[in-house]
Amino acid sequence: MEVNYIAVIVAGFSSFIVGGIWYSPLLFLTTWMKENGFSEDQLKKSNMKKIFGFSFLLSIIIAFNLAAFLGKDSGFIWGMSAGALAGIGWVAAAYGITYLFERKSFKLWLINAGYHVITFTVMGAIIGVWQ
Repeated sequence: MEVNYIAVIVAGFSSFIVGGIWYSPLLFLTTWMKENGFSEDQLKKSNMKKIFGFSFLLSIIIAFNLAAFLGKDSGFIWGMSAGALAGIGWVAAAYGITYLFERKSFKLWLINAGYHVITFTVMGAIIGVWQ
């Protein structure tokens, strides 16, 4: 198994770029906060070092797993396609099951699952190009 570790790190970091845009006031921040019942004060009291640190670690694990799955000669199209398929078929579907049992809103599922579908697609494209 050959993995391009630079591609893995860049792909892992890309989740922060996508997330920064996705969960910004420009897109879904207000709706995401409302659907979660979060106030601005609650979010300000969060341990952001812990959240961002562990999120980056988990993003690297996701990117590494995707790189191992894609293999050496995946290319842009297959990387992007496989990322999208994993995002839709595994992540979004699994979230859907959890959200149904937790009685979370469809809107929140669309926001959170959508973020992961886009993130996995971008990660797959990055890894596909660099593998």
